[in-house]
Amino acid sequence: MVPALAVADALRADGARVVFAGGERAERELVPAAGYELRTLDVEGLSRSNPLKAARAAWKAARAVGAAGRLIDELRPDAVMGGGGYVAGPVGLAAVRRGVPLVLTEADSHLGLTNRLLAGRARRVCLAFPVEGREGERYRVTGRPVPPPATDRAAARERFGLAPEDRVLLVFGGSLGARSINEASVAAFGAEDPGFRVLHAAGERDLPVLRERALGPWYDLRGYLDRFGEALLAADLVVARSGGSVFEIAAAGRPAILVPYPHAAGDHQSANARWMERGGAAAVLPDAQVGAERLGAEVRALLGDPERLAAMASASAALARPDAAAEIAGEVRAAAEA
Repeated sequence: MVPALAVADALRADGARVVFAGGERAERELVPAAGYELRTLDVEGLSRSNPLKAARAAWKAARAVGAAGRLIDELRPDAVMGGGGYVAGPVGLAAVRRGVPLVLTEADSHLGLTNRLLAGRARRVCLAFPVEGREGERYRVTGRPVPPPATDRAAARERFGLAPEDRVLLVFGGSLGARSINEASVAAFGAEDPGFRVLHAAGERDLPVLRERALGPWYDLRGYLDRFGEALLAADLVVARSGGSVFEIAAAGRPAILVPYPHAAGDHQSANARWMERGGAAAVLPDAQVGAERLGAEVRALLGDPERLAAMASASAALARPDAAAEIAGEVRAAAEA
């Protein structure tokens, strides 16, 4: 939802009306909170391990094409943008059948199933990363749209109760959290003062168990950070998974230790992490090696080396694509006007 909302904001700023079609997940709260209309479809992700669930998802997708078609007939959009999720499949197909221009966005380092199926019928496919075999006029590397980064570091630190002189580690692992990172971080930095502050967004799933640990006053454990951009700006170093948030890390110019989720589709998180590593912005730590001792050593080594940390921060900022949302919005407008 983060990339889609960023593009929607760019389109709205240019006077466009934007309506979202979604399911019952994060969009149920995020889209109305951002001031957009949400129309829901009854769809679900395609299971790769359970044939019965896969069949149910395929049946729902087929039904949703009809519902999406009726939605398009009602709204009469000038263009449709697909964000790559399973809702985008029925809506994108319905748009193509009615001759409505389709623009696709891909936030990962490989095309997901929906985008693979629709790419040949789209006016443009906007890629976060270069994808082998996806070159030519139809494809454009724009980067992944993210919200504008926070810019007032002093205010960001004050918001989280951090002093200007504090060294700060930010730990997060996605909307559900990352159990391996959560456990390693609490074990490494929670019981004894590590000499720096820790701001840890653990996700709601693991939060009750983690809160039972003895954590010192230097360790700020939360389920969720509602001002994530300010948390990034307040930090000196980030420990995180390497999904689409790598672009938010880069937009904030933060150095990172990235722990790719080993079961991500197409192992795209490893590719994302290696992209940051090649750019000099991150160190990569395999999930299987994330323990308190290893993570503690990696974090202390970086926070204890200001010159390397500064070089990584500069490299991270150099990888950012701050104009991604505007570029994709431009592609949507061009498709609508063609």
